[in-house]
Amino acid sequence: MKITLQLLMLFVCQSLLSQNIAIQSFATGFNTPVEIGTAGDSRIFVVEKGGRIKIVNPNGTVNTTPFLDISTLVLNSGERGLLGLAFHPNYATNGYFYVYYINPSNNSVVARYTVSSDTNIANPASAQIVMTLIQPANTNHKGGTLRFGPDGYLYIGTGDGGDGGARSQNINDLLGKMLRIDVDAASPYGIPPSNPYAGSIPGADEIWAIGLRNPWKFSFDQNGFLWIADVGQDQIEEINKQPATSAGLNYGWRCYEGNSTYNTNGCGAMNTMTFPFAQYTHADGQSITGGFFYRGTAYPNFANTYFFADYLRNRIGRVNASGNITYTPNFSGNNNFTTFGQDASGELYIGASAGTIYKIIDTSLGTNDFAVNGFKMYPNPAGENVEISNSNGAFLSQFSVVDLSGKILLEQPLENTPQHSINTSSLETGIYIVKLRDTAGRIFTSKLEIK
Repeated sequence: MKITLQLLMLFVCQSLLSQNIAIQSFATGFNTPVEIGTAGDSRIFVVEKGGRIKIVNPNGTVNTTPFLDISTLVLNSGERGLLGLAFHPNYATNGYFYVYYINPSNNSVVARYTVSSDTNIANPASAQIVMTLIQPANTNHKGGTLRFGPDGYLYIGTGDGGDGGARSQNINDLLGKMLRIDVDAASPYGIPPSNPYAGSIPGADEIWAIGLRNPWKFSFDQNGFLWIADVGQDQIEEINKQPATSAGLNYGWRCYEGNSTYNTNGCGAMNTMTFPFAQYTHADGQSITGGFFYRGTAYPNFANTYFFADYLRNRIGRVNASGNITYTPNFSGNNNFTTFGQDASGELYIGASAGTIYKIIDTSLGTNDFAVNGFKMYPNPAGENVEISNSNGAFLSQFSVVDLSGKILLEQPLENTPQHSINTSSLETGIYIVKLRDTAGRIFTSKLEIK
C-alpha cells in the first residue's frame, strides 16, 4: 500500500506540473518556422522553411530585414527546405554560422555563412559549402538539425531518405545517421580522430552513430547527454538519451522501431543496439518534435525535465529523470509544433507551423528566490515605485522586468549600493517577473504584482 501511495503521489505531482505548463505568444508572422536558435546574446533567430532566417528582439518585435535570405537556393516542398541552423561556438569573434537545406536537386547541403559588418544581417556572398549529401527522390526524412556539441564539433542529423530505412544500417552511407565533423581542423572540414569509423576502420569517417530514421531535432544538455527525438514508422515515436561521449552507437532502425522488432533481416544481435530512453505509441502522436532539457532559471519546476512535442498533437510532453512521460492538456487553437528553441538564458520557446513563436511558461510562477538570497522587494503589490534592498553583500548591476512570455518591459542599471528605488509607473496592472543580476553574473528572480 505504501508503494502504491508513493506512485500515486508521484503521478499526481507530475500531472499538476504538466497542468502548470502554458504557452504565451512571443512573436508572430512567420512562414513555417522550423528552427529557433541563439547566437549567445539577447536575440533569437527563427528559421523559416522557405529559406529565410529572421531576428526576434527581446521585446518580441521582428526585424524587417531578414538575417539571411537564401530562398532561391532552397527546395521548399514536403519535408524539404531550410531546416537547420547552428552558430559557431566562437561566433562572437569569427561570425560563422552553419545552415542545412535541401537544394533544387533534392540533395542536402550544409553551408557556412558569415555575418556582415551589420550584426543583424549576414553576408549572403560568404557561403562556403561544407558538405553535400546525395538524397533519393523521396520528399521526406531529410533530417536537418545542426548542433555544436560540448566537444566543439558540429553534429548533423540526417534522415534515412524516406525509403524504409535501407540506408540506416549501412556504415558506408551518410543517411540515417548522426554525423560529427570538425569545421575548424580543415577546409571545408576535418574528421575528429575519435569518430568510430575514422581512419582505416571500415565505414564512413563522418559517422558518429547509425540506426536513425528521421531525427527531427536533437540537443545536448548541460549534464553531458545527447537527446535525440527520432520519428517513428508504423507504431512508435522514440526519445534517445546517451552520454555525448558515446561513439559508434546503433539506435536500431530499421531493425527495431523503438523497443519493438521491425525488420531484423541482416541485422546484428539485439545487444549491439541502443534502445530508447522513452517512447510512446501512435495513440499519443505520430511525428515527434524534439526539444530541450531545461537549463533556465525562471521556472524551477521545469528543472530536470526534457520537453518535446508531436506535430499531430496540440500539447507539450515532459520526460523526467526516470524516462516517464507526462503531457499537458491540449492547448487552445490549432498548433502543429515544428520546433523548440532556447534563448541565451536557457528559457524555452516553441514554434507552430502556422507562424507563431510561443514562450513556454510555468503558470504557478515558482520564481520567488529573493528571500532565501537576502533580497527584499517592497511594496508588492506595487504602484509607481518599488524598493530593492540586499543584505547578502552582493553588488547588483541590473534590474529588469519581463512579462510572462519573457518579453523585457523595463531594464535599468544599478549602482553598487544596498538600496535601490525603481520607477515602475510604465507598467500596466498585472503580474510580472523581476530579475536582478549581480556583478558576478548570477540572476535572482521574483514575482511582482502591479496594482
